[in-house]
Amino acid sequence: MQVLWLLQNRKQQSNRPMHITIRNENFMTKAFFDQVCEACSKEVTVRYSTSFSSAIKLLHPEMRRPIFNIYGFVRFADEIVDTFHEHDKEALLQQFKAETFEAIERRISLNPILNAFQDTVNEYGIDHHLIHAFFKSMESDLTQNVYDRQGYEEYIYGSAEVVGLMCLYVFCEGNETLYRKLEDSARSLGAAFQKVNFLRDIKADFNDLSRMYFPGCDFHQFTESDKARIEADIEQDFEHAYTGILELPMKSKFGVYVAYKYYYSLFGKIKSTHPGHILNKRIRIPNYHKAYIVLKAGVKNQLRMI
Repeated sequence: MQVLWLLQNRKQQSNRPMHITIRNENFMTKAFFDQVCEACSKEVTVRYSTSFSSAIKLLHPEMRRPIFNIYGFVRFADEIVDTFHEHDKEALLQQFKAETFEAIERRISLNPILNAFQDTVNEYGIDHHLIHAFFKSMESDLTQNVYDRQGYEEYIYGSAEVVGLMCLYVFCEGNETLYRKLEDSARSLGAAFQKVNFLRDIKADFNDLSRMYFPGCDFHQFTESDKARIEADIEQDFEHAYTGILELPMKSKFGVYVAYKYYYSLFGKIKSTHPGHILNKRIRIPNYHKAYIVLKAGVKNQLRMI
């Protein structure tokens, strides 16, 4: 009421008409709306993953926005199947899926995460089959708890490898020849990251979600030989991924290399940990070690050693 009285009083004191600006004209654009949505995707990434967000910030500035947009989308879908236990997960996931493709077709969404994602999908021409494969893996998390070899490989492809391929679309910036050349190594990197996550989170996956992703393994009898077999498979993925990282464009190479080193360091720590300890605690890389990884990678990058 005081504000209204002051405005009315001011108007009475002047013979000139009073104009009140409600909002800045610069805000009244689709571009500004897109920027707000992209800021949401970035915030989601920072809040959920310090490692990935730190690595993304080491990409060329032109690469950061679209990769944040991809991660925000992936993170929200993952949250539906892993976290919202008191809600109808299937209905939420199907709604999110329908809204995703609707956003891509319309090139807009009032869901800020989907608006940011559709912008990246349309800008870089990301194959929609990758998005369908991603949702297929998310859907399997709602109904499947144990995987055979074929189901495991299909799940890894849809949940992780396709994410690497979406990012590769961004890194290649329309260079289809380069994309095809690096496609397999990008899949290997996504697979390595996901399998390391499975090993790190094996206790939580089983206790909280009743899942065992690794085929032929039993949580109650997780042996050294089980662990060694999984580790050998992951090591091959990392080796194949590294060859592709070396051929990435300069805009993306350093950031991807740091993410690779983060996960390879985590993998090394897991390898040196007894299976019984993995079943009882979540293995982490301390922040000081992450800082050392960035510093060492920076020196190698300056010396053109990566």
